[in-house]
Parts: sequence; C-alpha cells; structure tokens
Amino acid sequence: MFKETRIPAQKIVGGILFPTIVSPDPAIQIDFRRFVDEVRDHRPRLENLLLSSGAVLLRGFPVKTAANFNAAVEAFGYEEFPYVGGAAPRTNVVGRVFTANESPPDQKIPFHHEMAQVPEYPSKLFFYCEVEPRTGGETPIVLSHYVYERMNEKHPEFVEKLEKHGLIYTRVLGTGDDPSSPIGRGWHSTFLTKDKNTAEERAARLGMKLEWMEDGVKTIMGPIPAVKSDVTRGRKIWFNSMVAAYTGWKDTRNDPVKAVTFGDGTPLPADIIYDCLGILEDESVAIPWKQGDILLVDNLAVLHSRRSFEPPRRILASLCK
Repeated sequence: MFKETRIPAQKIVGGILFPTIVSPDPAIQIDFRRFVDEVRDHRPRLENLLLSSGAVLLRGFPVKTAANFNAAVEAFGYEEFPYVGGAAPRTNVVGRVFTANESPPDQKIPFHHEMAQVPEYPSKLFFYCEVEPRTGGETPIVLSHYVYERMNEKHPEFVEKLEKHGLIYTRVLGTGDDPSSPIGRGWHSTFLTKDKNTAEERAARLGMKLEWMEDGVKTIMGPIPAVKSDVTRGRKIWFNSMVAAYTGWKDTRNDPVKAVTFGDGTPLPADIIYDCLGILEDESVAIPWKQGDILLVDNLAVLHSRRSFEPPRRILASLCK
C-alpha cells in the first residue's frame, strides 16, 4: 500500500531523502475507506519514516475533501492540539481541521516552527491540499538541525548569545481577526474568549504578559529558548520564529524589527537575521502541491513557510500534541 517514491525536488540530507514521499502501489486497488484502514494498521511504519526524515508526503491517495482529510488525521491517532496563543488567522472547517494561514496570496510567510514563540506547541502538523494553486503557493520545508549547524559554523558568537539569552517576542493584537495580515489573529480568537480576565489567565499559563491598549493588547512572550534539544534524535534544533518575526510580523499594528529581541532586550543584528534567511531558503525543499496531498511534519525537526501564489489555493491544516 505505502510505497516510497522519488521526485526531483527531494534533497539528500545526511544520507536521508527529504522529505519522504509515499504513494500507493499501482498494482493495488484502493478506495478512501481502505486508505484510512491502512493508515491505522501501518501507523508504526509511517511514524518510523517521519522519525528518520522529519516530513512525510502522502501523494496519490483518494483524499478528496476536508472531511476525508479529517478522517485521515484521526486514523493516525494523535491527540488534537488546541490552537491557543498562535498568530495566524484560521477558520475551523470540519472536526479538527482548520484553514492554513488566511493572509493574502501575495504575501510570503517566512520560515518558522509552529508556535515556537510560546512554550506550548504542537509536536506534529498535517497539511492537506484541497485545491491546487494556479501558480506558486508551495510550503517549503527545511531541517531544523541543519540550520542550527550552518548558523553555528558561520556565526558562533551570535548562536552562543542566542542560546544564553533566548528571545523575547512582542506583538500587538486587535480585538477581531485581520485577514489582511499573516499575524492578524485578534485577542478574542487567540485566547478563545472575549473576557479580558479569562484572556489574562490563559496568557499567564503560557508565561505571556499582556498590556491592554485602547483598541487591543500588546503581548510579550519570553525570554524563551531559541535553540532546543531534539531528545529523540539526539541533536540541537533551531527552534524559533526569529526570522519570521523580524522579517514578516508587519501590519498596521506591528513593526517587525521591534517584534523580536534577544532575551536581555538588546536588538538583533539585521545582517545575521538576513543571512539566516538565506540559509533557510538555500537548504529548503519546495514541492508543488497536488490535490489530495497530505504532508505530515514533525514540528521539532522541520521549519515550514509559504510562498506567494496565484489563486485559487486552499490548504488545510491540523495540529497534534
């Protein structure tokens, strides 16, 4: 049923093809129900592929709708991760399935680990292509430990300071969602409440400080580590939203240069941030979406982003603990 395949866009990193691509054996007749059953039965093998490569693309399977995607996610058996504290505006579609970032198609979304700017984050992400983009719209991915190694080789003093102090993230939220911004989630949906006291309580559980403003709230998160240890794989990972915040957290309320600093409050050096952006782009893999694709990403191992696109495009997502 699950046959490993190769396409030109893959890269070999550390002797492993990245990402792993799995497609149905052409000799086997498959419908959606059988696909779901096979996912459930062969979950250990799929998880081993995820462990070795960091990302698995399931391509060519009969996943036609958002409801199909929801059933496929459920078949993996992972617990759902509640989307509290994230920045991206999203809408629930069905079950545990949401739209991916709803910001305008001309905007790129920089590389990041999902919710790396808060202490509680999903361990796995599912993405699903319901509608292929006309052009562009790829979701580039890159191995986090490789980014750490490249940065540590090139900027050891910067990385040392980053490991010592971590990062502080600052973001200003409006009341409601702003779909024109990639970080336009308002505080009502960020904290899943319209009550300020409840928002304060939920922010405090994340270690986040709130400063209320006339038309919104400023959130201050950190210091929070920017480099973590992937205990399962025994390596350090570049687990942060530093580049995303510094280059992409821009809208009518937010200045990206002020959005992230070292944990001691000192500003980050722009030249090194953009050098890191170059490394992320150089080492990434960007596979054009096809309808029905499901991309499973280990959020500790892999950073992801989004390229601009020409509509239509509809990518759905689901977050798992």
